Amino acid sequence: MTNLLLEGMQWVLVAFSVPTLVRLLLGPTAADRLVALNILSGLALGFLVLRGVQEGRALYLDVALVYDIFGFLGFLAIARFLKDRMTDESQGGEEE
Repeated sequence: MTNLLLEGMQWVLVAFSVPTLVRLLLGPTAADRLVALNILSGLALGFLVLRGVQEGRALYLDVALVYDIFGFLGFLAIARFLKDRMTDESQGGEEE
């Protein structure tokens, strides 16, 4: 019964990933894509944790932890890049 629930929850996460991928690819803004990437990272993290619990292997949990750390650092880097780009655009618009 537990295996069935864990399997079903994994399929739900995969189903939620599809519209998130659509938002990631279509945008329309960079902020939308950034939020979609962050959500997709969380879904992948949840999937890895569920898979680790289902199979009883701690390796999946270790990979999930490292993946989450790199996902968070990537999110911060992209957010900083977008912030710098937005401030450059706003300063360029004032000079005209």
